[in-house]
Amino acid sequence: MFTLRFDMRAPVFGAAGRTLYPAALDMCAWAESRGAILTILSEHHATTDNHLPAPLVLASAIAARTERLGILLAALVLPLWDPVRLAEEICVLDLISAGRVSYAVGVGHRAEEYEQLGVDMRRRGRIADENLALLLTLLRGDDMVHHGRRIRVSPAAGSPGGPTILIAGGSAAAADRAARHGLGLIAQTDAPGLLDRYEQACRMYGQRPGHVQLPAAGVPTVVFVAEDVDAAWHDLGPHLLHDARMAASYRPADDSVASISRAENVTQLRAAGSPYRVLTVEQAADMIRAGRPLPLLPLCAGLPPERAWPYLEFAVDAVQTARRNV
Repeated sequence: MFTLRFDMRAPVFGAAGRTLYPAALDMCAWAESRGAILTILSEHHATTDNHLPAPLVLASAIAARTERLGILLAALVLPLWDPVRLAEEICVLDLISAGRVSYAVGVGHRAEEYEQLGVDMRRRGRIADENLALLLTLLRGDDMVHHGRRIRVSPAAGSPGGPTILIAGGSAAAADRAARHGLGLIAQTDAPGLLDRYEQACRMYGQRPGHVQLPAAGVPTVVFVAEDVDAAWHDLGPHLLHDARMAASYRPADDSVASISRAENVTQLRAAGSPYRVLTVEQAADMIRAGRPLPLLPLCAGLPPERAWPYLEFAVDAVQTARRNV
């Protein structure tokens, strides 16, 4: 019925991290029995607004506070991780969560992150391929010798063969990488020919196509639900605009991504077709009835929790409204 996304941005005009992180845990625990189907965590480094750099840590805390809620890390920047340490952390988190955590891994797109972590961005595709092959082998529980190193990851994951791994990315290289390893594909862009490229590559590598998630035209990527839409935009506008500006700054020359807006002010961000929407309870219920879960970003750009909670409660009202009228 709805998803919760937390990137933990905390710009100077918003709430502080010491307030936002406990609130995210409370929201996940509260929401899993009220229509939440998934919480999504992202990864970025070297940001000016405190974006979440350690998604597995937060995922562990959420898993400990919840019982059924699915958790997706999308996306992990694979070339920035040591694949052996990542395999160890994934296995432990798989045990903590009883297999509720899945992962979308990509190559990233911010030079600042590669500089901060001392990785050559020019080699990111090759590093991603090497890291992915090693990671998948280790998650299957196989001991191995790699470049002269004896590697054993223990404890093993609780999920047979390890948890679900997907490839994140909207490029031909991402589609080929997913197909080569028999993995699903998540993209924020519905690039022409991307799905065909993936399916053809699966056939070429003798793999069965996996789960594919592409954006739907005209469907918002951030939703808040409110009783008074105008008042909500007045309240939320600076936070939504900050989020939009930061996301756009990460992709200065790429307008193919469904979540990107080039709005320069709140009025432009509110315009028809924007990926950012404030809906009434009935409008949100209509979206649910149409089979679209509400993509909520409850703590958008440091929105103080005391102001964020009412919007979550209205989203739950929309879930209940949709259920009554089915």
